[in-house]
Amino acid sequence: MKIILLLFLSITIYAQEYKLIEDTKTKKLMLVGISTRDAFQDYNFSNWFNEEYENYKVDTDLVNQHKSEIVDKKIKIILGTWCSDSRREVPRFLKVLDFIGFQDDNLAIINVDRAKNGLSDETADLEIELVPTIIIYENNKEIGRIIETPNETLEKDLIEIVD
Repeated sequence: MKIILLLFLSITIYAQEYKLIEDTKTKKLMLVGISTRDAFQDYNFSNWFNEEYENYKVDTDLVNQHKSEIVDKKIKIILGTWCSDSRREVPRFLKVLDFIGFQDDNLAIINVDRAKNGLSDETADLEIELVPTIIIYENNKEIGRIIETPNETLEKDLIEIVD
């Protein structure tokens, strides 16, 4: 009985990390709070997410050369499911991470509303002005960001940060 209760509490706590709320501007649902990439498989988001992910061509040669410099970092992705830049760049960036075998344990995905807020204080100290904002950390210190769109490509910008 205790195991079932613990399992139920774990699922309940996990499920409360993000919510689907109505965007007052578009009247469509948006994600707000901390999620995993699985949240993008909800029918409200899967169409754009899967299309961008599947169609993006990773610069495999470039990424292979710098894989070892990326895999040990921690990354936070702050995005708005209502934002066209987030809808384009986040699935593509996740495909780059998948290509190098980046561990999901080192990845945090924070969904924000139009005011750039999560469910609680997830973004309080991050100084988020534009989304998506991808923050790369080494030894718990920020070493760089990709903000809104890459300067060159996602791969080149990421490598410039970690190199």
